[in-house]
Amino acid sequence: MVDVPSKADVVIVGGGIIGVSVAYFLGRKGVQEVVLLERGMLGQGSTGKCAGGIRTQFSTPINVQFSLVSLQVFERFEELFGVDPEFHRVGYLFLASEESHWSQLLENERLLRSMGVGPEILSPEEMSRRWPFLVTEDLLGGSYSPRDGYAGPYEVLQGFARAARKLGVKVLEGVEVTGLRTSQGRVQGVELGDGRSISCRWVVNAAGPQASQVAAMAGLELPVKPYRRQLFFTDTFHHLPDEIPLTIDLASGWYMRREGKGLLLSGPQDSESSFNENVDFDSAEWTAERSLKRCPILEKARIVRGWAGLYEVSPDHHAIIGEFPELRGFLCVNGFSGHGFQHSPAAGIVAAELIVDGKATTIDVTPLAPTRFREGRLIHEPLTAIRD
Repeated sequence: MVDVPSKADVVIVGGGIIGVSVAYFLGRKGVQEVVLLERGMLGQGSTGKCAGGIRTQFSTPINVQFSLVSLQVFERFEELFGVDPEFHRVGYLFLASEESHWSQLLENERLLRSMGVGPEILSPEEMSRRWPFLVTEDLLGGSYSPRDGYAGPYEVLQGFARAARKLGVKVLEGVEVTGLRTSQGRVQGVELGDGRSISCRWVVNAAGPQASQVAAMAGLELPVKPYRRQLFFTDTFHHLPDEIPLTIDLASGWYMRREGKGLLLSGPQDSESSFNENVDFDSAEWTAERSLKRCPILEKARIVRGWAGLYEVSPDHHAIIGEFPELRGFLCVNGFSGHGFQHSPAAGIVAAELIVDGKATTIDVTPLAPTRFREGRLIHEPLTAIRD
């Protein structure tokens, strides 16, 4: 049986990338008794099955801020954590074939330029010249940010977890939270599946796709839903350059990037919410059709395996960070809608600030409060892989 303390200052529910980041930054701020509880193994959920993208190209100032703060950590990750995050800065290339997407990219460019990270706006002819393997005749244009790329989710998670442990955080696997203890509008502790409990002043909900279930333990409605997204991998493929941008076709939701000597190709996202993580290899036809349309040389590629993971999706595709006024000490850090990995450093920083300092100063996360949905203050992010 796992040795579980009977009390703590903070209990974090969930051992994915968000949970371990919050744990590390709490330790950095000197919180002495932090316990992270993961019902399975660290990273076995959404983190271990994500594409690892890191980008600055978003459509709202707060998402861009999260990217910029997180990017500073990723750039120094090996120096800070002693782990190579395998950050491949190959760039992000968004392709627009519809007027609405093209207008969005142009609007994004103005926002990003005002924040110091403006992408290159490219004509179809220029994209064809740079990346001749792409079909561009049907495109209105594209947006390319060369500083962006992708990293290894497992490596980053282990870096955070190892550093958190060194700071005294107890990271416990195989421990399931089954209930919350509350009194007079304040968190008092968590109940565990084996009948034990931990008393605490703060509970951090970092449960990813299961976030709404954790909130429901306290009678709270958190609008986070799980959606399956599938990925497929090819065997060794030498018909494209060793470095290609992470390329996203906005109209179809298809994307590709290198994965070692092969390729990672996106599969379809389910239209209905579920916890289904089975790979449907019939979906490889969806991937093949869209791959050949945009990159005909992929006719020579062979899909050899695939996996499915869950997006934790909020109604406006922005994170949910903050407390409910009716339950103090219950901090939500959820709903990242496909960009939790890349925003995990900033999420950990602001969560630690909220707990220790009483407010987030690195980024003002007031717009991300969980009450915004019932108050009608949604802030929609259109530039995601989520299909509405």
